[in-house]
Amino acid sequence: MNNLALVLASSLVILALFLSRAFRLGLEKEMLAGVGRAVIQLLVIGMLLNWVFARNRWYFTLAMIGIMVIVAGGNAARRGEGIPRVKRITILSIATGVAVPLLVLVLTGAIKATPKEMIPVAGMLAGNAMVASGLVLKNMKESMGQQREEIMNALYLGATIAQSVAEIRPRIIKTGMLPTIDGLRTLGLVQLPGMMTGLILGGVSPLVAVKYQIMVAFMLLGAVSITSIMVILLALPSFFTANASLNENLLKEFGS
Repeated sequence: MNNLALVLASSLVILALFLSRAFRLGLEKEMLAGVGRAVIQLLVIGMLLNWVFARNRWYFTLAMIGIMVIVAGGNAARRGEGIPRVKRITILSIATGVAVPLLVLVLTGAIKATPKEMIPVAGMLAGNAMVASGLVLKNMKESMGQQREEIMNALYLGATIAQSVAEIRPRIIKTGMLPTIDGLRTLGLVQLPGMMTGLILGGVSPLVAVKYQIMVAFMLLGAVSITSIMVILLALPSFFTANASLNENLLKEFGS
């Protein structure tokens, strides 16, 4: 794509602004700010990646992946605001959700251990793991408040912490995984995913593009599964005290 084509494509932004104004949505400022921020961020990351790719050093690759994980963890932690050490929990969970699939892909030869392949793949993994961890945290706070009486009664009757949350824990984990699973069900039918579309536009055979997209589907499912389970395992104990009772102070902070 040449620069002129990109400039002409910006007419779609003008169309969105016109529709927002015509229907009195009041989103013009948000749109302009979002577009401006996206362009600047992409240009900066493009130049940075160009520099990293040219040097092809493993420590630059790990540094880039580390930055992605930290930023993703920080964003996801906002959904769990109030939970002790929530940022540390999300960063550790996302890092694991990224590292395990990435290691499997490299060891199996699905991708090469180069910046050009590892960084884009890690970015996809971190982005999906971020969404999953945010959903789990949000649902955890809501579920613990809604099921407060049931959990207290179970603990009073002698149930362990694990037994008292045995019913709601699977539901919370599913919250983080279902968007990815739903996406798998319509993959190729409702939409042609980003990687597949990009490869086809780049001239790659659709069948080859499909193989890469299947790989992406597998790795994303693994990432969100690992991340969702790790988040709840690390964050759920914060809702209980050392005496195996509910942490009332924490629930009050959430308005429960």
